[in-house]
Amino acid sequence: MTRSIAQNGAAGAATAVAKSVEYRGRKASREGSEQRRQQILDAAMRIVVRDGVRGVRHRAVAAEASVPLSATTYYFKDIDDLLTDAFSQYVERSAAYMARLWENTEVVLRDMLARNDGSAGARSHLADEIAGMAMEYIRHQLLTRRDFLIAEHAFHHEALINPRLARLVSAHQEILLQGTCQFLQVMGSAQPLQDAQVLTGVMCRMEYQALLHGPQPDADKENLGILTRQMHLVLGTANPAGE
Repeated sequence: MTRSIAQNGAAGAATAVAKSVEYRGRKASREGSEQRRQQILDAAMRIVVRDGVRGVRHRAVAAEASVPLSATTYYFKDIDDLLTDAFSQYVERSAAYMARLWENTEVVLRDMLARNDGSAGARSHLADEIAGMAMEYIRHQLLTRRDFLIAEHAFHHEALINPRLARLVSAHQEILLQGTCQFLQVMGSAQPLQDAQVLTGVMCRMEYQALLHGPQPDADKENLGILTRQMHLVLGTANPAGE
């Protein structure tokens, strides 16, 4: 099972999502046209990050992309199509990123399991290692993908009133959930799906709080403590704090 978790499980699911993304706007017929369409979508994402979803208007996007207004209306007949395709592109790129992440995680996973002899001490150490990996993932997201996270939250809010975006949001959330579920299953969780729902919820909240408040003294230490406790509960080991 450890061989298949990345190739046929988590990474495979992420790759499937990336391939399933469909765009609503007009298709580009030439390479130059595709580059212009890409400029427009990238500009829309920058506006979402800077001004929110409501800041995305044809005129604003055209100015941000340095293209004629007629170009945005040619590829996207209305703002709904433009927003949907902008988030579709985000989901496609994010899914490809997560596929690579899960593939790389497989190497670490095999090493962890090779050193685990099944004893209580080994399982306790495993819980600590997984918590550390989760904390490092959050740090990396905030350091290198901050704009992506801001855009993600903006689209999640918009999805509450936009059914087309809601389907994309659900597909995007499923990537992290299913990957985490399979990871925890291999680690020995008795209820991997439920544990994955809790763990991903906790991690997403940590990311949101960091985006909202910025760097806070002792935040990493506190978050690592929460993740460590959660992983000890998942693996059924004694909590380090004796709780």
